[in-house]
This record gives sequence, structure tokens and C-alpha cells, in this order.
Amino acid sequence: VDAPGHGGSTAVRTDLDGGGELLAALGPATFIGYSMGGRFCLHAALGRPEQVRRLVLLGATAGIDDADERAARVRADEALAAGLERDGLAAFLERWLALPLFAGLPADAADRADRARNTAAGLASSLRLAGAGTQRPSWDRLRELAMPVLVLAGERDDKFAALGRRLVDAIGSNASFALVPAAGHAAHRERPEAFLALVRRWLTVSV
Repeated sequence: VDAPGHGGSTAVRTDLDGGGELLAALGPATFIGYSMGGRFCLHAALGRPEQVRRLVLLGATAGIDDADERAARVRADEALAAGLERDGLAAFLERWLALPLFAGLPADAADRADRARNTAAGLASSLRLAGAGTQRPSWDRLRELAMPVLVLAGERDDKFAALGRRLVDAIGSNASFALVPAAGHAAHRERPEAFLALVRRWLTVSV
């Protein structure tokens, strides 16, 4: 499923709440989301829990607690969106993939051809409408999630490993946490076999 503003959904303009509703309409199903996709899946699970049988989150968060930090992230994403519109998609992708977040991502796993399906307008709208700064913190609502939840992070992704453990603690006994070994933020692309092994093993035991 392409996220709003991306790929085949490049013309879709919506925020995290709207994107969660669109995702939930595809269920009932098991949803697996990475990074921003994880935030969309989390919104689907909180907004339409009857549509989410199981939930897998990789490199995700329930929001930035501090209001000043959220505002700073909104400003940073606006700068990214403006630069994208000014410089074009190719230049943006070069800068994006050079971020420390993707330092462990091999060149042949960077999905450049797939990313090239995006448009400057679609990605700019995604940054403005569904960037991390737009997410209302939902840590206090995570106990509402009654479905089985698997939270994953790359072993080398310290920030999201800590956030992942916090997610599990906040959700409760129906949630479990695992690290994808020798991987950073884009763990599913850096170590796909290890990522899939963790997910498949969990799917066989989660009910």
C-alpha cells in the first residue's frame, strides 16, 4: 500500500488521521508499517481497532511529547518540502538518502527506482500533512490496543529502539519487542531476511 503522497497514491492529500481511516478500510487485516507507515498503521489501530487484527510497527513512534520539539519538526519538514519544490525530486532523494538515518542502507537496497515514482508535489504534501511534527502524542492511549502487537527496531537505531521499548511498555502484555540484528532505521531493507524471520515467527504464535 502506497502512503498518501507516495507512488500510486501520489495524488492523495491527507493527514495521519485521514490516512489511518483509509488504511483501516482495507481491513480486517494484519498491518505492518515502517517509520511514517508505522504511524499511519498506529492511527488505524487506535481509530478503527476492529479492522486491525494484528499490528507490526518498525521504527515507529506514538509522537513527540514536547510541544516545542513538535513545532521545530514542523518547521524542519516545511523547509524540506520547500526545498523539494524548489530543487526537484532527484536532488531531494540524493539529500534524503544521505541522511545519517540511512547510513547502513546498501546502495542496491535504497529502492531508487521505486522512489522515482514519487512526485515533488506528493512528497511535499506528505511532509506538511503527515510529518512527525503533526502527530498528536498518543502514548496515553496505547492501552486501548487489544490486538497482538509486535514492535521492531534496528539494533543500531538507538533512538527508535528506545521508542520501541517505550511503545511496548505503554501497550502492555499483548505487545512484544525485538531488534533486527546488525541493522539501522531501514531494517527491513538493510537486513530483509532477519526482518522477515522475526515477523514470520511472531505471526505463527500471535493470536
